[in-house]
Amino acid sequence: MDGLLPELEVIRKDFPILERTLAGGMPLVYLDSANTSQKPQVVIDTMVDHLERHNANVARAMHQLGAESTEAFEGARDKVAAFIGAPERDEVIFTKNASEALNLVAQTLSFPGERQLRPGDEVVTTEMEHHSNIVPWQLVTQRTGATLRWFSLTDDGLLDLSNIDELITERTKVVTLTWVSNMLGTVNPIAEIARKAHAVGALVVVDASQAAPQLPIDLAGMDPAERPDLLVFTGHKVVGPTGIGVLWGSREVLEALPPFLGGGEMIATVSMEGSTYAGIPHKFEAGTPPIVEAIGLGAAVEYLGHIGLDAIHRHERTITDYALEGLQSIPGLTVLGPRDASGPRGGAISFELAGVHPHDIAQVLDSRGVAVRAGHHCAKPAHARFGVQSSTRMSSYLYTTPAEIDALVEALDYTRSYFKVG
Repeated sequence: MDGLLPELEVIRKDFPILERTLAGGMPLVYLDSANTSQKPQVVIDTMVDHLERHNANVARAMHQLGAESTEAFEGARDKVAAFIGAPERDEVIFTKNASEALNLVAQTLSFPGERQLRPGDEVVTTEMEHHSNIVPWQLVTQRTGATLRWFSLTDDGLLDLSNIDELITERTKVVTLTWVSNMLGTVNPIAEIARKAHAVGALVVVDASQAAPQLPIDLAGMDPAERPDLLVFTGHKVVGPTGIGVLWGSREVLEALPPFLGGGEMIATVSMEGSTYAGIPHKFEAGTPPIVEAIGLGAAVEYLGHIGLDAIHRHERTITDYALEGLQSIPGLTVLGPRDASGPRGGAISFELAGVHPHDIAQVLDSRGVAVRAGHHCAKPAHARFGVQSSTRMSSYLYTTPAEIDALVEALDYTRSYFKVG
């Protein structure tokens, strides 16, 4: 099949969990990578090696282990900066996940400073966001008296840009949106929206949690008018560990934002009368950071870099196209979101099967070794837009094979017969 990674079987051997056999002797078919990706052996080994041989706190211990740990931690920052094409490595800030990164941005915009939100200001988001890019902005607009507005969705699951001139105005201070929807798979026109937002002086915040695993990102290579001011993603979706996230921001913006948390390593000096703060990135990394998780993330993005994000993207599009074709052959099944993989679409596919609850679908599929997600996927407003409370979601990644999609389709046919629908 054209577009698949040519070394797919070799890549699958890098992921030990994919060799598992589940209860009943069924081989694991893992189709929940939008939730969390599986981890290659190199990430596991890198983290174990650090804990076994180099464990020490960073930037504090004046001994060999401390120097080794600091070098590995800051080396991970270099790898992440290279992965997203950051203009400067110090613009990369480690957080515990994308949610914390988004909260950092939202909350610091409520603190006194040149970017502080005030009554009359507006924050614009979209109806397809993960809750992590809705709730922090609800909290900050309630606290500051600013107003939250949003783009709605078309019936095809795309952003409705017909009223963009009414939504993004001189009152707009922040436009915050996902690059790729975790529910619909929609790929949003970041460049177009950023250009419009920057024209009115607004900050652009992009949630790249679903984009970073499958789209090549080159921030330095982007037209400055079309580049986000701040971008976040999480480690566990890019074959890295949990407990580690990334906030990238332009130096100008990060230096203008006040600290988010106070504590060790984010200070320059401290006295009882007051404190001064370290420069970026350390200004936003208070306390002992997730050291081994950051090092694991560095190994993860380096692994993806060796394979190549362009190749991974082609593989995702090929598998997604094959999955859409297979799913739409099942009577009573409705895909939520774009149905054409050749258009603006990522690898997550949410669907309904008439007459069967998503939780029942997931449970029957699990009995046949197929792991998918069922629920609202932390995207309740997007589900409400389509008049449903929940859906079943399959999501592929670089290790997914056409045979696994065949297993999904077969398991869904079995589900229909099991519940005697259609």
